[in-house]
Amino acid sequence: MSVETIAVDISMERSESREDSEPFEESEVEESAALKESSEAEEMAEPYDFTLCFAGDINLHEGWCTALYMKRQENGIYDCISPELIEAMNAADVMCLNNEFTYSRRGTPTEGKAFHFRAYPERVEVLEQLGVDVVTLANNHVYDYGKDAFLDTLDTLEQAQIGYFGAGRNLEESMQPLYVELQGKTIAFVGASRAEKNKKTPQATETEPGILRCYDTELFLKVIAEAREHADFVVAFVHWGTENTWKLEQVQIDTGKDYLDAGADAVIGAHSHCLQGMEYYNGKPIIYSLGNYWFNEKTLDTMLLQLHFTGDGEEEKMEVQVIPAVQAGYRTTYAAEESEQRRIYDYLESISMNVKISDEGYVRESEE
Repeated sequence: MSVETIAVDISMERSESREDSEPFEESEVEESAALKESSEAEEMAEPYDFTLCFAGDINLHEGWCTALYMKRQENGIYDCISPELIEAMNAADVMCLNNEFTYSRRGTPTEGKAFHFRAYPERVEVLEQLGVDVVTLANNHVYDYGKDAFLDTLDTLEQAQIGYFGAGRNLEESMQPLYVELQGKTIAFVGASRAEKNKKTPQATETEPGILRCYDTELFLKVIAEAREHADFVVAFVHWGTENTWKLEQVQIDTGKDYLDAGADAVIGAHSHCLQGMEYYNGKPIIYSLGNYWFNEKTLDTMLLQLHFTGDGEEEKMEVQVIPAVQAGYRTTYAAEESEQRRIYDYLESISMNVKISDEGYVRESEE
């Protein structure tokens, strides 16, 4: 589904000169002020109810197992991800995932990397079929085939009208929050990566393209603070942690809290290729890793994560909900059985801190 991306204009508008016009009568001024105050109060009280949905790592690399499997299926991606999940993705007001590859037919593999992921530009139709509106590009595979392929990726997403964040043609662009307007509210998406021990994916510079890194968090904290100034809600999507383990790095625990302190309303992670736990800090959630969504043949628990925002001018609420699923044999399938759902919820609770998950998948802060 399409969403409206908006650029925030922070410049002051110049008022037209009124030197040649008649002055307002005092009553007119008072009436105008009263109308403006009434209008602002009415606008503030406007109710809203929308859902942001998130998925973890997805891989459409042409020679990779998932893409090869998809090519053999009569209905393409619809035979790879179960309809319940695709329905939830398309039903969300904004659907976001981690785009863990580059779109291009150009470039050469980056030296010194074990894996290189590149999909042809036409594969972006898979994101459209899944209802994806925005993606994070702040990861360790979007630059796998060099500068030209990376630039093709930006062009491909722009042509498909899919928003991206966490990367750009220069540092300024890579630091630019992606703003989306929904029901009179502005949501900012920001992203950064600290996923590589041997840093091969370049950070953008003033003149060169790349991603935004957060090994040193100074720039990312600045991005979050800027987003906080211009948005009602801020989501920080971070590529971090150690692959193939639920155990957290201390830096995830420490910097996740820093990102919330800087103004994020939720921190969402990826990169570990498996689920990691959750934590509440000052009433706000950190979801340390969404894991693989549709990435390889391994049997792994996975999920869609939903943030449900509601408000009526007096009370605002953000609810976190897990839609449980399992990736296995090149397919990702909704966990339909209640016992299987509870198994996944219990597992998530066991690797999380101060979190309880209801039978309906709602994530709550626990006092334990």
